[in-house]
Amino acid sequence: AAHTTTSSVGDLAFPIYDDRLEAAISQILDVLGNSVPQRSARFYAIKLFEQDALVEAELDLSQFQRKEIEDIIRITEEIFTEDAESIVINERYAFIERVCQMAESHTEDFALTLSDKIDRIVTNRILALPIFSVVMYLVYFFSIQTVGTMWTDWANDVLFGKYVPDLVSSGLDYLQVQDWLKSLIVDGIVAGIGTVLGFLPQIFVLFICLGVLEDIGYMSRIAFVMDRIFRRFGLSGKSFIPMLISTGCGVPAVMSSRTIENERDRRITIMTATFMPCSAKLEIIALIAGAFFPGNSFVAPSTYFIGIATIILSGIALKKTSFLGGLTSPFIMELPAYHWPKVLSVLRYAFGKAMSFVKRAGTIIFSLTVLIWFMSNYNFMLQNVDTEVSILATLGKGLSWIFEPLGFGNWQATVAALAGLAAKETVVATFGILYHNSSEAGLATALQADYSALSAYSFLIFNLLCAPCFAAIGAIKREMANLRWTVGAIGFQTGLAYCVSLILYQFGQVLLYGNPISLWTLVAVLFLVTMIYFVVRKPRQIKDKIITLENLQEANS
Repeated sequence: AAHTTTSSVGDLAFPIYDDRLEAAISQILDVLGNSVPQRSARFYAIKLFEQDALVEAELDLSQFQRKEIEDIIRITEEIFTEDAESIVINERYAFIERVCQMAESHTEDFALTLSDKIDRIVTNRILALPIFSVVMYLVYFFSIQTVGTMWTDWANDVLFGKYVPDLVSSGLDYLQVQDWLKSLIVDGIVAGIGTVLGFLPQIFVLFICLGVLEDIGYMSRIAFVMDRIFRRFGLSGKSFIPMLISTGCGVPAVMSSRTIENERDRRITIMTATFMPCSAKLEIIALIAGAFFPGNSFVAPSTYFIGIATIILSGIALKKTSFLGGLTSPFIMELPAYHWPKVLSVLRYAFGKAMSFVKRAGTIIFSLTVLIWFMSNYNFMLQNVDTEVSILATLGKGLSWIFEPLGFGNWQATVAALAGLAAKETVVATFGILYHNSSEAGLATALQADYSALSAYSFLIFNLLCAPCFAAIGAIKREMANLRWTVGAIGFQTGLAYCVSLILYQFGQVLLYGNPISLWTLVAVLFLVTMIYFVVRKPRQIKDKIITLENLQEANS
């Protein structure tokens, strides 16, 4: 069968598939017997294997026949580790590929299109991932390290670091505004929103790069490549589409999981899609990378690859649980031909993402900066006090012990991380208000005094992986349609972020700084071993019995 493309019965010719699928079809034919016309018996056998509802309703099969066919399908699915529909689809494409290869080898006029030639490299089993890594490295290099940084530095240090605060202060002095109101506007609103908007050029450049990749058709290829990888671990390739959308915003990413028919795969996707760095998290990445790793071009793209790796590994672990395990839903998509990007389409895409970011800054972040300013300048008695004894400092100091093992156990970082639950952009705005500095250079200097490079990177990873903003949490609740699953998803994301940051910081303390092994180092080792166990352990739903082709052939004997 490996070398035969078609076979025939009487005057009818049909394609030959994999031996394991052919064995299943043969058994279904035996079960059907004279229940169907002989000329179309193979058609009915394949349709029943695919579990075609219309064909099942058309045939008047006995309960015994239906049970036998269900057993054949179940055993075959376990052998292929795929659902029945995907098995048939993959075999049909394999047949088409064999026919194309025969045509290519026997017809001199057969020629590949330019897109086909490019795909032979871009989607190559060996080269696809290295090429993807290089592409994403260049995307973050241009947006974070070079082109985007030039404009961001000017926006942070000059526009919002000098011109806007000086202009607003002069105007308020001219109007003889009260000191508390002047502090609210300059130290709260301008410092908070200015720090956030200062990173807008990097976000715009990032989405121009992503828009170009999407417009030329490359992102569709990445979905195809990642589907091939995901399936090796029992995950759905459809999960990569929400991952791509999540680079813009987690809310539509969670909502796009509706395209996944398998309910368990859909829940896994909802729980993991927001691990990707969205446009809001990009500000935290840019701040940490610029302040602590100015000469390292790998820090920013590393967050993208950490997000993908976390999705894959956590997806594997979740897929092996009894309540989220099962067969993977099929993933079928059409790959468009490569073409030059349309400038207006790319600019419209990037401008739309940037404007969405500005709208969030003008609404949610504005409200939060006012609240943060108030809580950082007043105590519980509503008295104007120093920041160190304010409401925010009191709450932050009461909770900072939680993050002590992660390396950022001071109250400012604690407050910033908690504020990020409302909107991830607020993390940067909070630092700007608490350190009384809206310029990137001044804020970087203040942060360097309180955190090491390792603790800053640990802070970055925690905010990358922990529970998303309130809007995304609301989307998770709507899509899960179950409070228990929603709480479980948020708890899983936050717990995983804590464990990963703890492992990163504790191991870094020993390996990079030569610090002695502590109790928390041992806890980190325990967490790492536990996480590895959940990834490599045997799936709960797989039986100990090894199912072979002979088992399938003898199933109905």
